[in-house]
Amino acid sequence: MMILLVLCAVIAAVVCGLLLRLGQESARRYGLSLPQRFHLGHVPRLGGAAMFIACSVGWAWMAVAGPYFGVPNSISFGPNLAMAWWLVALAGTLAGVLEDLMHKLRARSRFISTTLAALLAVLLFGLAVPRTGIPGLDPLLQATPWLAMGIAVVALSGLPHAFNIIDGYNGLAGLVALICCLAIAYVALQVGDRQLAALVMVLAGATVGFLLWNYPHGLIFAGDGGAYLWGIVIAIASVQLVQRHPDVSPWFPVLLLIYPIWETLFSIYRKVARGQSPSLADALHFHQLIYRRVVRQVFHDDATRRMLIRNNRTSPWLWGFAILTVTPAVLFWRSTPLLVAFTALFIVSYLWAYHSIVKFRMQRWLRRRRRLPPN
Repeated sequence: MMILLVLCAVIAAVVCGLLLRLGQESARRYGLSLPQRFHLGHVPRLGGAAMFIACSVGWAWMAVAGPYFGVPNSISFGPNLAMAWWLVALAGTLAGVLEDLMHKLRARSRFISTTLAALLAVLLFGLAVPRTGIPGLDPLLQATPWLAMGIAVVALSGLPHAFNIIDGYNGLAGLVALICCLAIAYVALQVGDRQLAALVMVLAGATVGFLLWNYPHGLIFAGDGGAYLWGIVIAIASVQLVQRHPDVSPWFPVLLLIYPIWETLFSIYRKVARGQSPSLADALHFHQLIYRRVVRQVFHDDATRRMLIRNNRTSPWLWGFAILTVTPAVLFWRSTPLLVAFTALFIVSYLWAYHSIVKFRMQRWLRRRRRLPPN
């Protein structure tokens, strides 16, 4: 699996380097006044395209390495399965890449695209959510398979947009996706599922190659295509892990991904409560408040460098926030009660932190005293 990780990382890094030049024209078309823009200059948003190419090569290598090149990998992964993953990833990523190139696709069109990709995945892989750990619901899911498949479609179509919401600063969504891939791979190996572990390791390697260009210098962004690729692959892997292995609690992927999931749900609630469309972009997400009200003091004269450093300093705050959920998810992946308890704890902590930042009630240890410039 290390070969897959390194191979995909190298390919993603090389393709990102090529797209730095080829994507300059599309970068200039990205609006300067968009509320979610927190960088200066024109940066290509084609990291998702590079990661998709790297994943395509990784899945193809898994299918042909043994039969055609004699490379033993003990992973059951044939050409038909590789083609199925490629088609689903393409269907989920294509609309995002087109948006990154043209910046003209409506949110509704992109949501339809991810929904079609989710339907395709359910049909090709036979996906369903067989159990939830919620009393009274699991017998209903077993009695009505279409409902279990419908929940899988909702999860698969929604997670790409959840990753897109948290993709606001250099390295933020990328490292969250990388940590989630490694966590899924770890649990998959614990239950003996090398195929699933290898699948997410391919995405992990592609993400590493992208991050080499994205953090800390922000030379290329993942864009909608990258967020959709992370979301669709991680969502499919999460559903398959629970579906294949009864030992894995259905709340393991919930806690693992609760940061992007809850950020999305809270964002929808916040916008509806204000009478706005949930698809309307704004600058009130948790990571944007961290950027504005916590990471404030940067001592550089150049405006571009000052914004870049604030951008880079924002991501570690959210990495820590995500690790606080990933750690108990990996430690207690069998125990539904503990996973539910940590999920509830995260939601309460998120609401408290969000309210504190909005009301300027951050604890003193989070604040920085404003320094006066020397005379």
